[in-house]
Amino acid sequence: MSLLFRLCAYLPLPLLHNLGALLGWLTWALSPTYRRNLAQNLALAGLTSVKRAAIAEAGKGFLELPKIWLRPQDEVVSRIAKVAGWEMVETAANIGKGVLFLTPHLGCFEITAQYIAAHKPLTVMFRQPKQAWLEPLMRQGRGSNFNLAAADMSGVRRLLKALKQGQAVGMLPDQVPGVGEGVWALFFGRPAYTMTLAARLAETGATVIFTYAERLPYGAGYHLYFLPLSQPLTGDLAARAAQINADIEGLIRQCPAQYLWGYNRYKVPPGVRRL
Repeated sequence: MSLLFRLCAYLPLPLLHNLGALLGWLTWALSPTYRRNLAQNLALAGLTSVKRAAIAEAGKGFLELPKIWLRPQDEVVSRIAKVAGWEMVETAANIGKGVLFLTPHLGCFEITAQYIAAHKPLTVMFRQPKQAWLEPLMRQGRGSNFNLAAADMSGVRRLLKALKQGQAVGMLPDQVPGVGEGVWALFFGRPAYTMTLAARLAETGATVIFTYAERLPYGAGYHLYFLPLSQPLTGDLAARAAQINADIEGLIRQCPAQYLWGYNRYKVPPGVRRL
């Protein structure tokens, strides 16, 4: 499997996306759990109309990974066809502030970090994948360009230190946290166990910027977006986490077919009391 993954890095992106669309449908056909999560999540969001496109986009998201992780960084970054909002990053850098990039499971979330890291040092939290064969490939693809922080307290301290030093940190704000690391907050109208780390890191005074990379049709590359919070984070930790969820919903509605709808956003981690 690892060899096949590496070989895919040499295929043209349009071909990978076409094959990925087929893989998405194959996964949907073979996995009842995936079908159930996809259908339930789309129904909650009122976005069942994008179901067919979402299935194909999920497959594209997996098969583009070899191209993102295993090719030279300059080649990867060259696939960004358009960039919107980068001036916010430059403004934060000019006044010496750290930047907290929040990247939901939307579009090609791996290439956003590659683009940022090509312009400034970036620290990201690393969590071991469930498939053991993916770990060395993931470390190769990320570790050569990013500073990797373990998904534990030592990693949190590294993230805090980077932000306080005016550096950049990237994270997935819609990833389900472990016990004691989250609060219950609405996500598309249903309570979801939501990480508090993003809200805590924002307390450093860092500029918080959402980012996602929309896949363009026919493998033509990506449109990279950098967007501000809808309003400053205020209130207690639960309120700030809820606001981040609401902002993520807004981003998803801009590009609904490319959200990872099969992800079980509403799972209850072991040891967490269901709301």
